[in-house]
Amino acid sequence: MMEEHLFTLNIFGDCNDSAWLAAEPLWRGIAIELEELHYLKGASFIKQLKQIVYYGEFHPVEGETGIYSTGGEQNPDYENLLNAARKAVDHSYRVFILPNPKGTRTPDFIFEQKGNFKVYDLKTISGKTSVSNRLFESIGQSNRVLLNMTIDYNARLLASDIKSYFESNQDALEVLIFKGKRVLSIDRDLTLSPQYHKLFRKRYEK
Repeated sequence: MMEEHLFTLNIFGDCNDSAWLAAEPLWRGIAIELEELHYLKGASFIKQLKQIVYYGEFHPVEGETGIYSTGGEQNPDYENLLNAARKAVDHSYRVFILPNPKGTRTPDFIFEQKGNFKVYDLKTISGKTSVSNRLFESIGQSNRVLLNMTIDYNARLLASDIKSYFESNQDALEVLIFKGKRVLSIDRDLTLSPQYHKLFRKRYEK
């Protein structure tokens, strides 16, 4: 196994994947491995995420803690990615910033926390553009969306935007919201509750 892969494995001190690693998978390049995510679900999807993390040649981002990248500093959205990654680290995630290969619709992050892996598409909300439009842009990239709120977006409208997103995308699993120093996780079951709007506003506005 290559030296950089050994380094990458060491960042997961509490992960127990020795059996999974015993037979090294064939690595076809990160663009192909990311594309494969579109065709996998459940345990196969998580296994693919681990393969991307372990073999994707990630390195620590200089000057940061808990954030890893394969490069991509020239990405015009890199500063937004880094700002969201820092907030995720504050909430005890390890963050892997994914590349954006040409011709492939890919998410922006893999988050790892206590051995659990999730993938997110980032939407930085910084202007008057409807959150609904931004959420719909993520369809086909990831079933989980991260909204990094940098403005005071109306809570009632945001709740409706998220509910419409789940209604229109049957594959959607979660909308994660970073607002200031707080984090809110909204899943489909919550949006189906008769008390959804009240519960959302209580959590978002406090």
